[in-house]
Amino acid sequence: MQINAIYPGTFDPVTNGHLDIIARASKLYTKVIVAVAVNRGKSPLFTLEERVELVKSVTVEFCNIEVIGFDNLLVDCAQQQNATVILRGLRAVTDFEYEFQLAGMNRKLAPQLETMFLTPAEQYEFISSTMIREIAQLKGNVSCFVPNAVNQRLIEKFN
Repeated sequence: MQINAIYPGTFDPVTNGHLDIIARASKLYTKVIVAVAVNRGKSPLFTLEERVELVKSVTVEFCNIEVIGFDNLLVDCAQQQNATVILRGLRAVTDFEYEFQLAGMNRKLAPQLETMFLTPAEQYEFISSTMIREIAQLKGNVSCFVPNAVNQRLIEKFN
């Protein structure tokens, strides 16, 4: 049975925690679409095109990963991509309430889509893109939290 999952997020920037979820999902689903969101509610450090390019560059080793940008409703994007599963990462209890609400809303909008949650490996539970941006902006070392290509781009952005 072919099951395609969509893993949405802003990925500003993509972290080792995101890659952990992607790697594990690649073993569970036929195809994983990493959907990089425009997200008008945030002011991203990287443009949509830069974020898509970064995610593509750090997922090149996976044969069943596709990376796209999207600027519409997630459930519509999922349906356009023939995904039947929305994949979400849960880092801590604080994520749960928001993710639970999103899952309920998505189920109401598109009952044929299932939301599945993955928790990151424990060494990635505390990593967030927001913290990575803040540390990098203050010239802190984030090399153990992000792939090398992302670390280099952060250094370039803040120099």
